[in-house]
Amino acid sequence: MRLGVIGAGWFASRRHCPDIIDHADTTLTALCRRSRPELERMGQAFGVNALFTDYRELLASGIVDGVLICSPHDLHYEHTKAALEGGLPVLLEKPLTIDPGHGRELVTLATARDLVLLVAQNPPYWNHCQRLQQIIAGDGIGALEAVSISWVGNAMGVLGREPLPEDLPGVVPPTLFRGDSDANGGGFLTDGGSHLLTELVWCTARRVTEVTCLMDDANADVRAVLSMRLDNGATATLSNTADSEVRAKRHHSLYFGATGTAEIHGVPFSISLDAKGVQETIGEADLPPAPTPVQDFVQAVRGHGPLQIDGETALHIVEILDAAYRSARDGQAVNVATA
Repeated sequence: MRLGVIGAGWFASRRHCPDIIDHADTTLTALCRRSRPELERMGQAFGVNALFTDYRELLASGIVDGVLICSPHDLHYEHTKAALEGGLPVLLEKPLTIDPGHGRELVTLATARDLVLLVAQNPPYWNHCQRLQQIIAGDGIGALEAVSISWVGNAMGVLGREPLPEDLPGVVPPTLFRGDSDANGGGFLTDGGSHLLTELVWCTARRVTEVTCLMDDANADVRAVLSMRLDNGATATLSNTADSEVRAKRHHSLYFGATGTAEIHGVPFSISLDAKGVQETIGEADLPPAPTPVQDFVQAVRGHGPLQIDGETALHIVEILDAAYRSARDGQAVNVATA
């Protein structure tokens, strides 16, 4: 399967391009980005000669069977729509879009064309989240009653608010679009926080119906706290802090059920389970590896299985984000169904 990359930049060079090269059934055949010098560096690093500065030329080239899109968030709709209309399946970096209406249009278009549209939110591709989903689905902690998720770290460099470290991994440096609230679709909640929301929604198989959100800046947040109501009546809180003096990522989640509790500690990740009188700690070494987004994408395109995360779930993350920013600006609860 010949794959091209639109938005061939920092994150693509760190994760998806190496995964494409390592996959036995994929070939990286084309790269596209607007800046020619960085494009050529990417081509040299991954041995790709077909280089484009216009995504339309890549899509029309006839040398790709699918595309990976890692462009700035505000371009996801334009790039993905063009690829789907051209008959190409799409592996898209998160979020699906920054506008729920555009997200709905893309999901509908992919379904109508019978094309794979996969959004690479992290939790379905983390082995601890795979195990947590199994625990909750298997009634391991009973009916879900409450959830508390927190992430505390420092992302000020990629947000363009401080110099990036010189040893940052990747072939090319980040473009810092995340520091532009229009291009990013908000602040850090849109970027890193979308993974936390996916953990909540994907691992529990629940939907968020109402959001109240407090932010330090409702256009370009670095700190955000969400209170949410779930469709089964449970409540959930999410705290996201991207300007901590502690540079290491601290990620902790608590899932309270009617018969027990599951707690995620990270990073590195482990799960502590206290349910029905039994206590257990499950570390990374005890968990089978999760698939990568590229593996999931290829398997789905080949018709060998369903996606780990479907379009409706990816769309719901955009709906929650939209409701959260509206709540932070208006100072009131927002119904996600009518956001």
